[in-house]
Amino acid sequence: MAIQPIQYETLLSVCTDHEGALALLKHHRPYLEAVPSMRRPEESVITLPLPNIRVRDAVHLNPQGPGIAPGAVMTLPCDVALLMCDPEWKIKTGIEILIYIHRPQEDFSDLLMRWRHTQILCDRGYEWLLPQKHEHLLSDGTDKSHPLFVVFPETPDHILQGLRGAGLPTVVLPLGQTETLSFEPESDLEIGDIPELDDIDTSALESPDE
Repeated sequence: MAIQPIQYETLLSVCTDHEGALALLKHHRPYLEAVPSMRRPEESVITLPLPNIRVRDAVHLNPQGPGIAPGAVMTLPCDVALLMCDPEWKIKTGIEILIYIHRPQEDFSDLLMRWRHTQILCDRGYEWLLPQKHEHLLSDGTDKSHPLFVVFPETPDHILQGLRGAGLPTVVLPLGQTETLSFEPESDLEIGDIPELDDIDTSALESPDE
């Protein structure tokens, strides 16, 4: 059975809300542990669906094609960007998670190329175009982005095999959860208050496939 457009569109819309985005991160624990505050998740995660950035330097996605001029605004080829923020200091941290949802009729090379193009676009510096309510935040991008690939049970096996072979974090969204993602904090504790997580350095999350 092929992926239906409604599956992709539904998951994309769910992840525009911080609760849906955090529910998705529950399927990849290392990224969930990067959330600054579990008490105040709505202030800890900015969700940017189909995000735009402004590149600082000229960029060439294709050596034979025209270049992208400094200061140009580009839409990143990811589906959602999650920017982590410190709710106390009202500043963006250095952790940015980029979500790539398997699109209908998208094969492995197309899905992987979206990540490769993101790496090129962000390589020489960029800034986020933030929504008005977050314009007070420093919009500079980080030097490390952390991808998360989301596939469906209908996704062909060779795509999942390729993503895992490339060392890229991948979540297979269980059947029926596309529309029902909901985030319920497991406790009122901050991540830093959980003894088992004392040794986790979220500022130095491993960025795979670099």
